Amino acid sequence: MSQAQRAPLVTVKDLVVIGQPLPFHVHDEFGRRLLAAGQVIVGDTQLAMLLERGAWVDGEQAATVRRERQAARAGGGDPLMSTYREPSLFDRWEKLVWELDALLRKVHAGMPCAAELEALGRSVLSQIERDVDIALFVTIRPSEQRFALYALTHALHAATLAVVLGRQLAWSVEQQLLLVLGALTMNVSIQELQAHMAVQPDPPTGRQKQTIRAHPEASAALLQAAGVDDVDWLTIVREHHERSDGTGYPQGTAATSEMSHALRVVDVFTAKISARAFRPAVPIQAAVRQLFQDEQGSPIATGMIKAIGLYPPGDLVVLKNGEIGVVARRGASATTPIVASLTNTAGQPVAGTSLRDTAKPEFAITGAAGERKGLSRVLPERVYGLVR
Repeated sequence: MSQAQRAPLVTVKDLVVIGQPLPFHVHDEFGRRLLAAGQVIVGDTQLAMLLERGAWVDGEQAATVRRERQAARAGGGDPLMSTYREPSLFDRWEKLVWELDALLRKVHAGMPCAAELEALGRSVLSQIERDVDIALFVTIRPSEQRFALYALTHALHAATLAVVLGRQLAWSVEQQLLLVLGALTMNVSIQELQAHMAVQPDPPTGRQKQTIRAHPEASAALLQAAGVDDVDWLTIVREHHERSDGTGYPQGTAATSEMSHALRVVDVFTAKISARAFRPAVPIQAAVRQLFQDEQGSPIATGMIKAIGLYPPGDLVVLKNGEIGVVARRGASATTPIVASLTNTAGQPVAGTSLRDTAKPEFAITGAAGERKGLSRVLPERVYGLVR
């Protein structure tokens, strides 16, 4: 789309209403989609961050929406009244993305925000604990691939896995919070680089590799400048790419803490199971095998596998009866989750959703389904209903 056809979001802000579905797609300055038409603006912070990013929409489409709304009002109607809905649990996950965006921008600007970061970390921890299976679903099967926001969604997804791992290992709430804070801020110095590399078809350049190797120290330095003085927090950020055999970076030290080790594991695992523009996500089962081999069966690797299961919420699976479904809840064992069916026994998509207990022989999982056309985008509301 030419620059002339772009309407800056600030010029059509009156067409965007908090709690209402968007009437158009929203893109960032580089043309990357930030929000799809139909998604709901969940708060003032999100709108402010969209404007901060130089967001724009299709000018012709915006003009059409304006004419339609003006005509409806002239006829005595309110075109927005029927579309408003109260925020759901899934909307609150979206809200966290933009609150994180706002705070990491403060970190980059050197503005004091340590207390705000910690408060956000506690909100994220609370959101995960509200429903861990839904948190895992949002992590494994995001409803929209938004590469411009990769750094933000990756941070939240890593935080989710960190909490699930910490719970499995019986770590305290304060230890879980520390992991959340580390996950949210470990890559603050390479936010835009991560977004760029998510759509980059080529391997990292030499300069990009240098920046990546330096980012743990650079992120810690930014956090310190923003007022973070928690030694443990800064340490796990600095060490989250170090390895016990000394082959990590940036220092190549083998003397790392268990918390730093856990943060590295969830960071790497989350990156593997996240799609890029030019490569699909690594299947969960393959990522689990790689994790176990790379970690040589360490307690942290074993804890991760036990925590999420071999088929975690959000994973597509094939059942013995021929149905394809998406995992909704973890089960009594790593291989027997509760699955929401998406097709009939012939593999044809259906409108309704039935829950299957895969511990029952007739609904046993025969394997992962992979990414099937027409099934990849599964709205969480279909699986869980409208959760407030």
